[in-house]
Amino acid sequence: MDPSENLVHSTRPSEDSSDELLSLPRAEAKWEWMSFFVRRLQPGASYSASTEQEEAAFVLLGGTCRADWGYGAKTIGRRENVFEGLPYTLYLPAGHRVTFTAQTYCEIAECRVPSDARHEPRLISPEDVVSSLRGGGNASRQIVDIITPSFPADKLMVIEVYTPGGNWSSYPPHKHDVHRPPGEVDLDEIYYYRIRQPEGFALQHLYSAENPTGRTVQARDGDAVLVRSGFHPVVAGPGYDVYYLNFLAGSARALAVTEDSQHVWIRDTWKETDPRLPLVKG
Repeated sequence: MDPSENLVHSTRPSEDSSDELLSLPRAEAKWEWMSFFVRRLQPGASYSASTEQEEAAFVLLGGTCRADWGYGAKTIGRRENVFEGLPYTLYLPAGHRVTFTAQTYCEIAECRVPSDARHEPRLISPEDVVSSLRGGGNASRQIVDIITPSFPADKLMVIEVYTPGGNWSSYPPHKHDVHRPPGEVDLDEIYYYRIRQPEGFALQHLYSAENPTGRTVQARDGDAVLVRSGFHPVVAGPGYDVYYLNFLAGSARALAVTEDSQHVWIRDTWKETDPRLPLVKG
């Protein structure tokens, strides 16, 4: 883990291995809510997980597999990678178990939070997610809502975001680090990045009213940025389309944020959405 405690790099195992690409238990992240993992499975390999006093979301980043969570095995997966379509996601509440068996090369992102709530497992298919365009001009991006505040879960919320090369995202800058509902709630957030080209990158600026200079981190393919507090806008390197997977959990199950008042005027300048969007379709 980076000494800054914001940036986490994936490992780079050999292409023909089944391995953990990123492992970030809550204790290592030094925060209360989320543990985060990314795994690669070669065809025929299996991965099993159980949720005792946690709820979890498993987002299939790419590939096809058989998933069995106690209701009969189902084949899930449609996209080859995150830039080739919309996701399958399995939501697993406390007290359940799942086994994934890869039929093709697969990558699975997994996020867990403490929970005793007795909800029902649910498979979220590409037909169930909601894709929309947000922003305008060079702050245009595509939002894919997977697990929203209205979804019957305890704490987790899950979103995918696609930002064309050269565009800004999470903009105007916003924060969610104070429990002051309904205007704002305190949420920790994971940004897990994939870049369409391996040499590409994104920059994420982390700052606050108390520390306006903040710091800027460079996120490359497979990196995760942990947003603990403050504002956190993103810009994609020109020429490099950027995907990030957001997991959120915290003091309330709401996407209530405070925008940086210095920058909200930019909304009035937006005339049209970037014609490159949407980057992915079902």
